[in-house]
Amino acid sequence: MKHRVEIGGMVYTWDDQRAIDISIPIFPDHRQPNCFYAPLFEVAPVRSGNFVGSTTEGGPVNFLNFRINPHGNGTHTECVGHISQGGESINKTLKQFFSIAHLVTIYPEKAINGDKIITLAQLKGALSVHKCESLVIRTLPNHPDKKVRNYSGTNPAYLSEEAMHWIVELGAQHLLIDLPSVDPEVDGGKLLAHRAFWDDSATDRSKCTITELIYVDNNIKDDLYLLNIQIGSFELDVSPSKPVLYVLEKEI
Repeated sequence: MKHRVEIGGMVYTWDDQRAIDISIPIFPDHRQPNCFYAPLFEVAPVRSGNFVGSTTEGGPVNFLNFRINPHGNGTHTECVGHISQGGESINKTLKQFFSIAHLVTIYPEKAINGDKIITLAQLKGALSVHKCESLVIRTLPNHPDKKVRNYSGTNPAYLSEEAMHWIVELGAQHLLIDLPSVDPEVDGGKLLAHRAFWDDSATDRSKCTITELIYVDNNIKDDLYLLNIQIGSFELDVSPSKPVLYVLEKEI
């Protein structure tokens, strides 16, 4: 079914049957990305007496326990509770499930210290707008092995603090990126980009979110999209998530 939405005085249509899922699926056989040395996703059937919660083992139903570290095992959306002591949960803070998103593609620069960084200049070159509700960043090279890559100990690319400040200046409520974190793998707990995103004295950023470890296929072009962020109702700082894009077409 097609729907209409007005953006900046222009009318666009979007088809709810043409969803582009940019989350990474997690398989029980450990086909998943991993970072920060997190334990791998695990699944096991419940066992009680003669009962086993696995149809492949002769049980009547599949009744499974699973263990997951959302920050380390796959696509996840986090709230300010990730860095604060206020106890904020993603379930209570994420209330805007649809937004207008800009997708941009960036090849992180190599800094003098060898780190790969998304810089302010790169962002300004890729995004020629003065306001942005949500921002989706795809990094290059964009190999499909991002879906199963072990990032632990590799010092992946990250956002510079000044780049994040500019994202906040644009008014971005939701930031999505295909990296394990917006900050360096090891930075002594500074978390400069995370703090720049949420600790803004000029505006209330308590409802804003960061989604990490997405995957945007190469055949999806940089453009304006309707974004839907789907989460579980976890009273935690984070939830495994399924961000979905919808193509926006200008009405003639």
